[in-house]
Amino acid sequence: MKLGPKAAAAALILSASLALTACGGGTPAGSGGGAAATALTLGTLRDVTSWDPAQAHVGHVLQPYQAVYDTLILREPDGKLSPMLATAWKYNTGNTKLTVDLRTDVTFSDGAKFDAEAAKANIDHFKKANGPQMAQLASVSDVSVVDADTIDINLSTPDPGLEYFLSQAAGLMGSPKALGTERIKTEPVGSGPYVMDKAATVKDSQTVFNARKDYWNKDLQKYQKLTFKILADLTARTNALVSGQVDATLLDPKTGKQAEGAKMKLAANEVDWQGLLLLDRDGAKNPALANVKVRQAINHAFDRKTILEQVMLGQGTPTSQPFGKGSGAWTQELENYYSYDPAKAKQLLKEAGFETGVTLEIPLVPNFETQISVVKQQLADVGIELKVGAALTNTFTADVAAQKFTTMYFSLFQGQPTVAIDQIVSTKALYNPFKSASPELDAKIAAVRNGGADAGKLAQEVNKYVVEQAWFAPLFRVNQMYYTNAKVNVTPQIEQAVPSIYNYSPAK
Repeated sequence: MKLGPKAAAAALILSASLALTACGGGTPAGSGGGAAATALTLGTLRDVTSWDPAQAHVGHVLQPYQAVYDTLILREPDGKLSPMLATAWKYNTGNTKLTVDLRTDVTFSDGAKFDAEAAKANIDHFKKANGPQMAQLASVSDVSVVDADTIDINLSTPDPGLEYFLSQAAGLMGSPKALGTERIKTEPVGSGPYVMDKAATVKDSQTVFNARKDYWNKDLQKYQKLTFKILADLTARTNALVSGQVDATLLDPKTGKQAEGAKMKLAANEVDWQGLLLLDRDGAKNPALANVKVRQAINHAFDRKTILEQVMLGQGTPTSQPFGKGSGAWTQELENYYSYDPAKAKQLLKEAGFETGVTLEIPLVPNFETQISVVKQQLADVGIELKVGAALTNTFTADVAAQKFTTMYFSLFQGQPTVAIDQIVSTKALYNPFKSASPELDAKIAAVRNGGADAGKLAQEVNKYVVEQAWFAPLFRVNQMYYTNAKVNVTPQIEQAVPSIYNYSPAK
C-alpha cells in the first residue's frame, strides 16, 4: 500500500468516520471539539503483567494496551488495515523491505516526539525484550531511519503477516524516553487516546484511564473515562454486567442466558478454536506423544458434536483443523477429518504399543473446567488418563515457552495463515515450545511466506500436514459471546474475542 500525504490524511479521516458509522453510534457527543462526556467500563479476564509495550500480548489482553499506545497501523473491525501512526507503507519488489511513512504531529504523554527515531527505538526494543509476542518480528533483521518521518523495516525473509503484526503488539509505540525503564512496567507512557489514572488504579482489581487532552485523533477518543475491571471469574463478570458495574464483557452461552434475560445485547463472533495442544510431539517429556498413532487416537476419542452441545449449548462448529475459514487455509475435507471412533482410538493405541494406556498431564485453565471434565471422561473411555494439575497463572506464557506443559487444553484464535503459523506451527511460535519441525513442513511454511497472494491456498498444505500428524486435537470453533448494556454500541472485531477499544461508542 502506498498513499501520498494528502491521500493518506483523507484515508485516515474516512477510516475514522467509517469506524464510527460501523459502531452504530454516529458522531459521539463532543467529537471534533473533545471527547464525549461519558465513561466506559469493561469487564476483562486478567490484568496486564507489564505495561512495557514489548511485553504486550494479543487476544483478550490487547485492549488495555490500545488505551495508551497507538499502533503503527490501525486494524478496522472488518480486518482492513488503515493508517494510524503510519500514514503509508510499501514493500520493495522482493518483499524484503517495508518502507513506512510516519505522522509528524504526534507526541507521547511525557512530551517526547514521535518520529522515525522513536519508531526504530520501539521496534528494536520489541525484538530484544523477549516478550510473549516476540515472534511477530522474528523476520525483521533491522530498522533503518531514512529521514525524520520515514523508516525502512528490513526483513531476513518475506513475511506476509508483518503489516498485521504492526497493528497488534509489535506495532505499539511507547515513549523512547521510557522504554527499558522500571517506570514503564507499572505506568504506561504512550501516544494513545488515554493516560492511566494511577490514583484510581488498583493492581488485579481495576485499571482506570482518563482521556488525554492533546490526543491527535479525537475521533478515536469517544469517552472521557475508560475503566477495565479485572474479573477472572465468569459468574462475577455476569453479575457485574447485569448489575451495571460494567458496560460490556465476555461471557459464555450458559451465562449469556442470564445476560439476555436482563436485556443485555449480544455480539457473537466465531473466533477461537478450543481443544488439546499436543505440544511434546518428539516425546521429550512424555514419550507416548512422540508416536503419531497416539496423537491420532486422542483425536478419535472425542465426540465433538456432543461436547459442543453439552458445554457450549451448540454455540460453535465442530472441527478437526486449527485454521479458520477466514484464513484461506481452511478446507472442507479437514473439517471432520477425525470422526468419533473409540474402537479405532483403542486400535491405534495398541498398534503404537500403548494398549495398557497413556497418561496426559495438563494445567487447569480457569473457566474451562466443564470442557476439561468432559474431555477427561471421553479420553478415559479409550484408555487415556488425563491428569489435571494446578491452574494457569499470569506467568503462563513464560511457562509455555519454558516447556512446562506437554499438553494443554486451550483456546486459540484463527488468524490469517502466516499469523496462525507463527502462533502455533513454526519453530518461532509460542505454542510450539518444543520446536517441533520437519524438512517437509519447513518447505510448506517457506512456500506460504513467499506465496504473496497465494499464501492462503499454500497454507492449506500446512494445515493438512498438522492435521494428519495430529499436532493438535481441535474440538470446535466457538462463538465468542460478547455482551453489552443499552448504553453502549459495539462492533465485533474480526478474529478477536473482544473488540478493539475503537469499536465502542455511546448509544444515543
